[in-house]
Amino acid sequence: MIIYNAEIYTMESEPISNGYVIFDKEKIQKVGSGDGWKSTEDADAIDAKGARLYPGFIDAHSHIGLFDDGIDDEGCDGNEIVSPISPDLRAIDGILYADRCFREAREAGVTLVAAGPGSANIIGGQFAILSTYEKTLDRALVDSFFAMKAALGENPKMCYGKENKAPQTRMGNAALLRGVLTETIEYYEKKKQSEEKWAEYNNADKHDSDDKPEQPDIFEKDLELEAMFPVIKGEKPLKIHAHRQDDILTAVRIANEFNLKYTLDHCTEGHLIADVLKDEYDAGQGSNRGLGIFTDKEKPAGGKLLGIIIGPVIGDRSKPELSNMSITTAGELYKAGLPVAIMTDHPDVPEQYLALSAAIAKKGGLSEKAAVEAITITAAKILGIEARYGSISVSKAPDLVLIDGDPLELSSDVVMVIGSGRIVVDNRK
Repeated sequence: MIIYNAEIYTMESEPISNGYVIFDKEKIQKVGSGDGWKSTEDADAIDAKGARLYPGFIDAHSHIGLFDDGIDDEGCDGNEIVSPISPDLRAIDGILYADRCFREAREAGVTLVAAGPGSANIIGGQFAILSTYEKTLDRALVDSFFAMKAALGENPKMCYGKENKAPQTRMGNAALLRGVLTETIEYYEKKKQSEEKWAEYNNADKHDSDDKPEQPDIFEKDLELEAMFPVIKGEKPLKIHAHRQDDILTAVRIANEFNLKYTLDHCTEGHLIADVLKDEYDAGQGSNRGLGIFTDKEKPAGGKLLGIIIGPVIGDRSKPELSNMSITTAGELYKAGLPVAIMTDHPDVPEQYLALSAAIAKKGGLSEKAAVEAITITAAKILGIEARYGSISVSKAPDLVLIDGDPLELSSDVVMVIGSGRIVVDNRK
């Protein structure tokens, strides 16, 4: 398939006038300008008529499908408020992919979403990345477990403190998070030792050794702690909900203590400590940061901040920790030199208003270029999927959105959406 006569915003270079993109279902094959596309045989060619072509929009933090649209408790599947430590919960087991919000999302040009548990628990479960345009959830999955959700601040306190359970305080929040990380590391070491003992035992049995060791005890699995292995090994980040500056700094402190990869999600008061967060981000770029238990103990270590995901940008100051909420936060953090993505936090802001959220951030001081990047390439980088998504270039996934104007202008309309190389929304007149 070919889209030609488009103004292409690749997110990697300057816009391409009179541009074209050639792609199949697997990847983008060529990006250029002029009439070079005409030499391609046996391809469907679509005249963009001068419209703007962008990579599909990406929401880096939502709960779409976990709080069903138009349904109350019956469709509320985003928080298991039974234990504050619930790492074995998987978003993919709770997402209703038939929710009409997925259709509304793709109609607005949102082709990928990071979706996962809410913030009732200190450890809430496993976030997934999925497309919005497939028939079933399993076909839509890009990554069923790309990050572990964590939460600090008021939400866990409110959910458990009123029941006279921990956590009741911010001290309790931090203690529980440190506790599960410490327990996971200890469990990991015990499991490794058990596996080594069993390997020694089985190897001796093969060689009829006279001094065969005693049969080791059966190691009892803990599925909750095993779900935390990718976090303590530095393979997957903690996706940390934190609004108030003290909660943000607690997240940074614990990530540094355990050498974790992490993102700061919401980061509502981040603009008040932008310089501190920039220092942490810069320090995290060291080669020895964020490696978890595999950090070289002889060298300095600490956490690796992958980026900041701001939002919801649209909404009221509905609780005390949002008292300093401002549409200027994203712009101030970006100007400080931090990678910033914009989220909807769906259903707090409906998914189809992702571009509008970026527009509000632009009104608050984020540049137009950075605002569009915040829902495309920067979002992809923070999520770790930039090799396939977030920009228009050869070999990347053919997720594209054609718009008749500036995507940050409310009057602009989506003309067409391409998902995995096929037309999934077509509003051509």
